[in-house]
Amino acid sequence: MKSKTHQIISHSPEETVRLGAFLGKHLTNGSVIALSGELGCGKTCLTQGIARGLQVPEDLYVTSPTYTLVNEYPGRLRLFHVDLYRLGTIVELDEIGLDEIMGCDNVTVIEWAEKMIEVLPKKRLFISISIEDHQIRNFLLSGSGQSAVDLIEKCIHKFGPYT
Repeated sequence: MKSKTHQIISHSPEETVRLGAFLGKHLTNGSVIALSGELGCGKTCLTQGIARGLQVPEDLYVTSPTYTLVNEYPGRLRLFHVDLYRLGTIVELDEIGLDEIMGCDNVTVIEWAEKMIEVLPKKRLFISISIEDHQIRNFLLSGSGQSAVDLIEKCIHKFGPYT
């Protein structure tokens, strides 16, 4: 299976939203975006940008689904925003219907994906986010599968080989 990695540096929350919007604009049905990073690193901020790129109506504010576990938003493609932070077992994933969500014609963004990485599809875009300072974030994009690799290629074209 094809794979590719790329690093992008964001210098502000606005740049993070722009990166997300670019990703969202180019996502296709069935895309799975797995996000990893500590609290406050920008996972939800990136997802807000993805929602913008998917044309989720601006009056629908994208929030972290920490307590609801799954939020759904209409757009060019339906967006499911999943948070695994409070889940402890694979059985709990069945209870929220993650397999059915990822099997639909939509985009699924999963925060805290590293908690259950073994059950996620192999074809996905995995984004590890690290905090460099109070504004700067380091995004390491790792794509597996043709569509994820294509998306990373588009990011390289848009943002350069290293931003």
